[in-house]
Amino acid sequence: MEVDTTTDRVTRELRGAVMLITVDNPPVNALANEVRRGLMAAVEAADHDAAVQAVLIVGAGSHFIGGADIREFGKPRLPPSLPEVCDRIEACRKPVVAAIHGAALGGGLEVALAAHYRLAVDGAKLGLPEVQLGLMPGAGGTQRLPRLIGVAPALDIMLTGRHVGVAEAAKLGLVDRVGQSGDTLAEGLAYVHELLASHAPVRRVRDAKGLADVDAVKATLATVRAETARKSKGLFSPLKIIEAVEAGLDRGIDEGMKIERALFLECMESPQRAGLIHAFFAEREVSKMPGLESVTPRKIERVGVVGGGTMGAGIAVALLDAGLPVTMVERDAPSLERGRANVEKVYDGLVSKGRMTAEAKAAIMARWSGSTQYEALSNADLVIEAVFEDMSVKDAVFSELDRLCKPGAILATNTSYLNIDEIAAKTSRPADVIGLHFFSPANIMKLLEVVVPAKVSADVVATAFALAKKLRKTAVRAGICDGFIGNRILGVYKTAADHMMEDGASPYQIDKALRDFGYPMGPYQVSDLAGGDIGWATRKRRAATRDPRARYVQIADRLCERGWFGQKTGRGFYLYPEGARTGTPDPEVEAIIDAERSRAGVSTRSLDDAEIVRRYLAAMINEGANVLHEGIALRPLDIDVTFLYGYGFPRHRGGPMHYADTVGLAKVLADIREFAKEDPLFWKPSPLLVELVERGATFASLNQTTQTQNPTQTQTQSA
Repeated sequence: MEVDTTTDRVTRELRGAVMLITVDNPPVNALANEVRRGLMAAVEAADHDAAVQAVLIVGAGSHFIGGADIREFGKPRLPPSLPEVCDRIEACRKPVVAAIHGAALGGGLEVALAAHYRLAVDGAKLGLPEVQLGLMPGAGGTQRLPRLIGVAPALDIMLTGRHVGVAEAAKLGLVDRVGQSGDTLAEGLAYVHELLASHAPVRRVRDAKGLADVDAVKATLATVRAETARKSKGLFSPLKIIEAVEAGLDRGIDEGMKIERALFLECMESPQRAGLIHAFFAEREVSKMPGLESVTPRKIERVGVVGGGTMGAGIAVALLDAGLPVTMVERDAPSLERGRANVEKVYDGLVSKGRMTAEAKAAIMARWSGSTQYEALSNADLVIEAVFEDMSVKDAVFSELDRLCKPGAILATNTSYLNIDEIAAKTSRPADVIGLHFFSPANIMKLLEVVVPAKVSADVVATAFALAKKLRKTAVRAGICDGFIGNRILGVYKTAADHMMEDGASPYQIDKALRDFGYPMGPYQVSDLAGGDIGWATRKRRAATRDPRARYVQIADRLCERGWFGQKTGRGFYLYPEGARTGTPDPEVEAIIDAERSRAGVSTRSLDDAEIVRRYLAAMINEGANVLHEGIALRPLDIDVTFLYGYGFPRHRGGPMHYADTVGLAKVLADIREFAKEDPLFWKPSPLLVELVERGATFASLNQTTQTQNPTQTQTQSA
């Protein structure tokens, strides 16, 4: 048995008449330059070795090939390119088999598509997820995949970026054989020997007939292009994928490959690619809290939820979905029954859609129990309070929890705004009290703000992050202030929107401008969805401490005084006739706005969409800088992740702080100083923003400078 090391990351070994090529670049066998060089050399050697009759490509460790090495993006690309490697695999004169386990994603699947036969074992995931990073397949994926499985399923895989399991891959014809055991190497070798015994020919995907019915393919492309243009909201790469597929149809695969590569390089240069990759890395970095590396989380085996309303029920569902038993406590039997019904409603919806069986629902609900007595929580390891947003109500709940919960139980509040230090101080165990701010609907929204009081224990913070992972949520550490990270910043940019509405822009124009920027909904649509009464209650709570010099727009108050709270009442800023989910503009609202402008003595002016976006984002960025300056957020990436996952900030723009860097902090500061001429109190530049501009720094530079701060403390800091 001959072994020849091609590179440190790719080895080749002669197994009889089979050349075994193994990719070994942990953790996911990414296609770094050393891997590409090794694959090229190994296939070249196999093709010219008379002793080799076939080639088998496998991955070491847990994966086949997980994709490109993202760390190389934006750097000079060293030869060979991945398209050259794939073309060389496909051109091999001897049968090449890819034996797939774990991930075969992006460039990994493109390598497999270049092979002549594909085997996958149970648990393998195949896909071309480049679109999620603002990219597109660039090594033949847009040309080979449609020819192999047909244009409609190929476009679905490429435009969604979803992973395809083994059963579906076999059904589509994406793989030729499903391994019957977990031994990928043994399965692969057996398949190769079977192919050799049957004198199976070299079979190249480029010759497959998936695009043979030109008229049908053209019709599919037209339909998918129209649908993608409607859904993609200005995203760059999805339409480029369709363009590349169409080029291959019209001009043949060789020309299609060239056009694919040119379009891929256009995507690489797009700001959207930079924004999406920033979001990708920020999500992974945000949970790596400095100071918690060696802290052991507490065990969470039983959880209590106080409150069965919309938020409490959503939290209960999230916990139940994670396999945890949940005890819900409500003030009386009717409220408890409504809480159970709120939980069951979620699962009934899944059953009615065929996404869950009645038996599965019953098994989950068997882990739910309810009580009207706090004593039912005496053995809980964690209790999450989700009652009305009022300090006296929460104080009463925590007084009972402090009295009845066992030592070491974590007491968490889901408050959106209130001071958790004050809540903790009312208990005898402030080290066990933390904020877990879920976002509605709590069982769906991915963001969880972990709000850290001054006296909380480090292992409680570590437990909160561990729980978020168990719940499949993205946790962001936040310090104590009114609104924490997200709602504090929201309050400021929503005020900027209100100012623009009173100055002359309609709420409908503002919403459209923000949707065109990439938001799924504008701020007034969001207000109607959440319920205008929620914001009204917050404004009334803050009235006593509001700076009398600050401009206060009363338009939303006038609507709330009429009982127009949004979708749940059939009208808010929009009309929702007969329970409609999508609102229509309301002339009566526009009349109220005009009356309020007159009352306030405002001389209206026209604002174009560009100015609306500029002011809205400047307010967001400036307050984000204040939140960083005060240590409420440790890093700019924490703010970016908060707004990507909790507030609908367009992912391809990377988050508000990343977006500020792309615009240029000097330009943002200049805008703020321009706006300050009309309202210096509201448009006061953040000291941190001023400092960064003065020294020519960026927010990105701060992501590495806060790694030593204690995550269990809220501090005022200057970067």
